Order: sequence, then C-alpha cells, then structure tokens
Amino acid sequence: MGAAMRRIQAGNALSAFGLGFTVPYLYVYVAQVRDLGASTAGAVLAVFAMAALVVLPFTGRVIDRKGPLPVVVGGAVLASVGALAMGLSGSVPAAVLSAALLGAGTAVMQPALATMIVWCSTPATRTRAFATQFFLANLGLGVGGLVGGQLVDENRPGSFLLLFSVEAAMFLVLAAVAGTVRMPRPVAPVSPEAPEAAEAARPGLRAMLRHRAMVQLCVLGFVVFFACYGQFESGLAAYGTEAAGIDPSTLGIALAANTAVIVIAQFVVLRLVEPLRRSRVIAAVGLIWALAWLIAGYAGLGDGSRTMATAAFISTYALFGLGEAMLSPTVAPLVADLAPPSMIGQYNSGFALVKQLALAVGPAVGGPMGAALHGPYIATFVLFSLCITVLALRLGRQLTPVQDRPSLLSASRVVARHTPEAGTESASPLASSAR
Repeated sequence: MGAAMRRIQAGNALSAFGLGFTVPYLYVYVAQVRDLGASTAGAVLAVFAMAALVVLPFTGRVIDRKGPLPVVVGGAVLASVGALAMGLSGSVPAAVLSAALLGAGTAVMQPALATMIVWCSTPATRTRAFATQFFLANLGLGVGGLVGGQLVDENRPGSFLLLFSVEAAMFLVLAAVAGTVRMPRPVAPVSPEAPEAAEAARPGLRAMLRHRAMVQLCVLGFVVFFACYGQFESGLAAYGTEAAGIDPSTLGIALAANTAVIVIAQFVVLRLVEPLRRSRVIAAVGLIWALAWLIAGYAGLGDGSRTMATAAFISTYALFGLGEAMLSPTVAPLVADLAPPSMIGQYNSGFALVKQLALAVGPAVGGPMGAALHGPYIATFVLFSLCITVLALRLGRQLTPVQDRPSLLSASRVVARHTPEAGTESASPLASSAR
C-alpha cells in the first residue's frame, strides 16, 4: 500500500469514527434531547437521505472534470459545518438545515473517496484496497459508537454537542489528510473485450445506461442494499421486537455482532475470495442471506424459547456481516473496473445513487411489513436474497474474464515473467485468457 493509499484509508477511518459518534443517537437527540418530537426526528432523517439523492446525480461529473480531491475536501467541510450546526440546533428549521448539509456532505464524499482509491490502485490491487476501506469504515463506526455511547447523556444536551463536535473535527481531519494526497490520474485503456464500455467512454448518463453490464450491476446493487442494509434498523428491527419478542437492547448486541464478524472475518474472507469469480462470490452471498432470513423466520415464527429466538436473531445479523465481508472486495472494485477512465466518478456516483435509493425504499417497504406481516415479510426477503444469486450469475455472463476474476491479471504477469523465451504474455495460455 503506497503513501497516498495509506492517507486515504486513514482519513476514511477517522471520518467513519466521527460518524459512529452520532448516527446511532440522531433520532433520540432530535426527538427527546431537543424535544422537537418524533415527527421532526423522522423529517430530519428523511432530509438527511433526500439531500444525498439531490446531490449525487451531479457529483460524478464534477469528480471527472475537477478530480476527486476537491470534492472530498469540499464534502468534508460541508459535512463538518452540518455536524456542528446539528449540535447547536434548537429549532425545527435549524435541525432540518443541518441534516441537509450533513447529508449532502457525506453523500458526495462516498464516490469521491471511491474514485481516489481507484486512481491510487491497479486492477490487481483494487480488490484488497476496497476490502481494507470497508474494514476500516466498520471498525471506525463500531469504535465511534462504543465511545460515543459512554459519553452521551440524554439529560445533558452538552454531551450531544460534544459528540457532534467530535464528528465535525473528524471531517476536518479527513479534509486535511486528503489535501496532502498527490493523486495520479489513471491511464488504463478500456478492455477491447468490452465494446459496450468503449461506447460508454463518451461521458454522460446515456452512455452509462447503454453499458449493459453496468446497468445489470446497478439492478443487482439495488436488490443487495434493499434486502440487507435497508432492513437493519427498520423492518428487521421491527420484526425482531414484534414477532420474535426480542428486547430492544438486543438490537444493539445484534448490530455489534454484525460489525464484529466484518472486522474479524474481512481479511480471512478476502484471501478466500480473491482467486474466485466475483459473480460467483456475489451469488454465494445471496444464498447466505437467504439462510439468514430463514433463521430470522425461525426466531419470530418458530416455537423455540426466547433464548433460542434471541440467539437466532443475533445469528441473522452475524450472517449478514459475513455476506457484507464477501461483497466489499467484489462489488465496489467491479464498478471501477467497468468504468472507462473518463467516467470513473460518474460510475461511482451512479452506483452510490442506486444505493441511496435502496436505503430510502427499504425502510418504507420493510418497516410496516416487519411490524405487522411477519410471515410474508420473511418470505419476501428470502426471495429477494435468492434474486441476488440469480442476478449475479446473469451478470457474470456480461463480464470479461479479468473483470470477473482479476486474479487472472496477476497470474498472467507471473507466467509471462517466468516463461523461457517468452517475448510477450501471449506465450502463455493463461495470459491469453486473462486478456
């Protein structure tokens, strides 16, 4: 890992640490600590999500024209202002405006940071780079939430101001760290095996929509985020408390188990999936999540004891974490590998927009179902998980051999380097298949 990549990863981890301080407590802060009511807290969370939907369609073009660095710095400063303003908010307009600034700032940073990672990596190192980013982000969120939970006190609004101030400071640290990175511009040509990607090299949304593999990946991404992340704190939480009789405090344990699995298993999983086809790994995630939903069904619909139901519910979150650890080295690098060099920012922003849409629709659909329609809720998301498997296998047919299995690229170089009297990589059958 080069110096530029180390700085990017460190800044990303610190900003995640800051987010972990406040994200679990935002609803409580607005509704109870500031006494603005549950409806206002819901509106603040909605504005936070809507701000991302507003800015992301324009973010990718700015990244591709100006580079990701100014976007990261600008987004971090904007998010810092929003976080500090939220800590000082005492009225509905102030809380809503602060949420808009915070949501917009954090939203534009995501594709910009992803583009920085792409520019500072190669197809051979990209898988590990994105896995490291996901690991550090979850570690930062987990540690931040743990530390923040020790500092927060609902009876002392000043304790929440401290949390939001720490978050604001971490965003400024990210801006400072990112500002020291000297960015190389990628010059890798589009693979000749991907004519649709070559067509997409002409910048614009229409060009990206004509790239069949990218469109299929976006559809797959929507289902992934809808069926997992969009249910964590909405439908699945409602199902656990209503159907399974889980104590609300157990939800925190379940989320901790999810984070622990990611942190513990990430690099073990990485070593296992690196040589495999990305499409097959994603397909396996669908099967693992289908099993997770079936276990959740047992927790709420089975006849076991409350202890067994609690253990099953925690296991559901842990299995989701295993799937997430498998997705981090596959999906995000695949977005980058599909993108032409002139449209990396737009591809990353487009996929981030799909993710945000899924995170907005997921709670709206899953929340009411999880609270009232227990059997149909489980059946629905078992089917969605199986759809992930089907969509992943279909996507694999649209990918080139190297896009689906980037380890071929490294293997071909090693073979070429050690083949006697080999003038080119084509001297090896493996090298030929890698191209």
